[in-house]
Amino acid sequence: MRSVIAIMLCLGLSACSDGTSEFPVTSSGQEALGDNVHLVRLNEGNIRTYGRNLPQRQPEAETLPGPGGWNYRVAPGDILSVLVYNHPELTMPAGPDRSSVETGFRVQSDGTFFYPFLGQVQAEGMAPEEIRANLMGALAEYITDPQLEVRVAAFNSQAVNITGAVVTPQRLPVTTVPMTLLDAVNAAGGLDPQADAERVTIQRNGRAYTVDLDGFLERGIFSNNPMLGSGDVVYVPASATEEVYILGEVGRPAAIDLEGEGLSLTQALARQGGLNELRGDARGIFVFRGNSDNMTVFQLSVESPTGFLLGTRFDLQPDDVVYVTRSPRQRWNDTISGLLPSVGGVPALARANTSLETF
Repeated sequence: MRSVIAIMLCLGLSACSDGTSEFPVTSSGQEALGDNVHLVRLNEGNIRTYGRNLPQRQPEAETLPGPGGWNYRVAPGDILSVLVYNHPELTMPAGPDRSSVETGFRVQSDGTFFYPFLGQVQAEGMAPEEIRANLMGALAEYITDPQLEVRVAAFNSQAVNITGAVVTPQRLPVTTVPMTLLDAVNAAGGLDPQADAERVTIQRNGRAYTVDLDGFLERGIFSNNPMLGSGDVVYVPASATEEVYILGEVGRPAAIDLEGEGLSLTQALARQGGLNELRGDARGIFVFRGNSDNMTVFQLSVESPTGFLLGTRFDLQPDDVVYVTRSPRQRWNDTISGLLPSVGGVPALARANTSLETF
C-alpha cells in the first residue's frame, strides 16, 4: 500500500498548478514515477488485452493413475466371515452377544488365517471369491460338495484419508464398494463452506495430483471425479481470500471479495455506489496492479458512457487497487472552504483592534 500511496502522490504532482489535471499523466509525471512503473491509458485499441481471458482448466484427473481396478484384495488386519451351509460345526455362530466381527477369522501379519481341518489358509492379496474357491477345494476332502460363502466382516487393512476443508476429516475404510472422490467428500460430511473444490489434492504413490472437483459438480467432467484406492490421501484446501480495493471518491470505499468470479472495473464501481458526482474526477479512475518492484497503473476516463463500456471489458485481478481521484474544482472548493473560517474572522479581528484603539 505504501508504494500505491507514493504513486498517487506522483500522479497528483503531475497536475498543473492552475487547478486542472492532464490525463493521461504528462511525460514529466511518468518520468517521476520511475522505470518500475508502467502507465497504460485504457482505450478501444488496447482494452481487449485486459479483458477476461481465463485459461480453460484442464481435466487434471486424467493424469491421475487409476487404483488398478476395484476387485477388493484381502490384506492383514481384515476379518473374514466363513459360512458353510449345512455344517454348523464349521461355522462359528454370531449369537446375540457376539457379532460376526468377533466370531470371524483375522488375517494375520503373514497373510494367512487359521481354519478348522485345514490349518493356515492363504488370504493376502486374494479376492473373497478366490478364498472361497480355495476353501471349497480343500474342504472337498472332508465334505461332499461343500457349499460356503466368504465375506469380509471388517475392513481394517486399507483406507483413504481425507482432510482439510471438509466437515469431518477422517479415515475411510476401503471396501468392496468402489469409492470415488465425491463419495469420500460426502462420507466426510461434505465440503466446508470455505472449501476450494477446484484445487483438491490427491497424494498417491509419492506423488500429488490436483483435481478440479468443481469441474465435475458444475460441468459434469467425469474424469474430475476419480476412483480412489488404498493409501490415497485427499486434501481439500480452503479458499484463499481474493480481494480488490475500491478507494478514493466513490460512494462506499471498501474491499470486495472476488470469490473466484470475474469482476469488471465498471461492476466494482457500481457495486460501491459509483463515482461521487460532486467530488470525483471522471477522468481519473486508476487501477494499480503489481508491487513496488513492478507495477502497472491503468487509467480510465468515464467522461462519456463509452468509458463505462470500456470498463465492463477490463477485469480486475486479486489485490488490484482501484482509486478515483478528486476533481480539480473540488480541490479548490475544499481549499476555499477550509480558509473561509479564518478569512471571515479577519474583519472581526480588525474591528476589535480598532475598538480597542478608540477606547
